Amino acid sequence: MSRLFAMGCLAFAVMVTANAHADDDSQLNLQVSGPIQIEEDFESGASRWSPTDEKKWKITKIETDDGGVNHVYHLLGKSDYTPPHRSPHSISLLRGVIVGDFELTARVKTLQTSRAHRDMCLFFGYQNPGQFYYVHLGERTDDHANQVFVVDDAARVKISDKTNPGTPWKDDTWHTVKVVRRIADGTIEIYFDDMDTPHMVAKDKRFQWGQIGLGSFDDLGMWDDVRLQGQLADQIIFEGR
Repeated sequence: MSRLFAMGCLAFAVMVTANAHADDDSQLNLQVSGPIQIEEDFESGASRWSPTDEKKWKITKIETDDGGVNHVYHLLGKSDYTPPHRSPHSISLLRGVIVGDFELTARVKTLQTSRAHRDMCLFFGYQNPGQFYYVHLGERTDDHANQVFVVDDAARVKISDKTNPGTPWKDDTWHTVKVVRRIADGTIEIYFDDMDTPHMVAKDKRFQWGQIGLGSFDDLGMWDDVRLQGQLADQIIFEGR
């Protein structure tokens, strides 16, 4: 675990340096590459995460099935955040880590009562508040739910090539989710509990790098045991965002 944490700290240092330059309207190209692995169990807090509304996120201590104690990242409800385009309100990004190809897994529990758009979301390829991908794991499928979406300086648009009738959320149950991204052919695969057969599939090449994040459109829930492995972005261009 110490090696994984050290790799995460290296990525954080790279991003902090980049942001220091990005604020002055200058352009910066970073030539960084290599594998990265980060594990986050929230036992030491959530200092590596940046939410759209800090008041709506906290670390919560829960009791495990065997009588032990666990800490989780708890989303308390819809964030007081208005995105520039129609897209989720509650987003918490992993600070200082920008990846190209990656595999992201996490455990998640919804605390929302059953309804068509009950959801939790994963974010990736996040470049700025108006350009990113996300998967909406909704209870029922329609054009605005239970799809892979892209936000590209406009309201979110579904890009799923394959989805399903709905994400089978169970009350008071932890589920495992996974996102796989391959930028060479634009592949996006989403898994839910079954880690062998994709729950959703999409292909899109427009965002070749970005941050990853956790959250929901406007619901509440808990996250734990986040694992990110992949490749640091080879080139990052900041244009005074």
